[in-house]
Amino acid sequence: MPNLKELKTRIASVKSTKKITSAMKMVAASKLRRAQELAESSRVYADSLAFILSSLAGKTTNNSDLPEILTGRENPKTTLLVVNSSDRGLCGGFNSNLFRHAKNWIAQQQAQGKSVKIMTVGKKAASFYRRSELDVIAGFDDLASNDRQLQVAEEVKNKIVELFENKEVDEVFILFNKFISAISQEPSYQSIIPMTTEESAQEETQTSNAVFEFEPDKNELLEYLVPRNFLTQIYRSILESAASEHAARMTSMDNATRNAGDMIDRLTLTYNRTRQAFITKELIEIISGAEAV
Repeated sequence: MPNLKELKTRIASVKSTKKITSAMKMVAASKLRRAQELAESSRVYADSLAFILSSLAGKTTNNSDLPEILTGRENPKTTLLVVNSSDRGLCGGFNSNLFRHAKNWIAQQQAQGKSVKIMTVGKKAASFYRRSELDVIAGFDDLASNDRQLQVAEEVKNKIVELFENKEVDEVFILFNKFISAISQEPSYQSIIPMTTEESAQEETQTSNAVFEFEPDKNELLEYLVPRNFLTQIYRSILESAASEHAARMTSMDNATRNAGDMIDRLTLTYNRTRQAFITKELIEIISGAEAV
């Protein structure tokens, strides 16, 4: 039979946990609204810039005068994957789902004869790949504020350009959790080098008959816009990941709060039944003693 004191202590402990998870849910919900606004607004800007570059470059596969950093190298041998995770835990399967997708994607690249290098954004990705056999060439974390997120995006962009110019990597992809809704986040890949996006390809097809005139020269514009497109796409992925993290944490803490409430109910019922059994036992002993006298 359970001890009443142990049950009472456990109920108090679960109630304390419920207060913590409820508070974390409210904090995540308050941060989610702002993060969602930033993520959704960044999509419009990032897609528009990608479309401008796509229109400016024309048919990139046939234009030999375009910069290599835009079209990518022929027969790429080394691929860089930027994995965008969270800095903190307690957000359900947010990170584990991302790493599972990354593992499958890396296996596919290696099956094609490519070597894969990793760049991590977020402490959880750095901790996860520290134990792997993959080549982790850089790591960035501490994404608490929007200013820091923009700073990290700038640092990642500079590192990518440096690696490509030094011919250490031939193509670059970003993996991040795309924000769909408060209960849905989808692991997504963004090709940085070469620059190919579904959005820009669709828009280019729809406006294939349009004629564009650019001022100044096309190559001069590309030289100016390509690095800024890198920064925009990387910053967008960080904002999407931040919004997805807050949504996942809010959902996870809501489930934890509900589970704590159910556990409190079960423990309270057990406590009352055990207490009633003890009282009944004591009454039987008293009555038996009185009858014996």
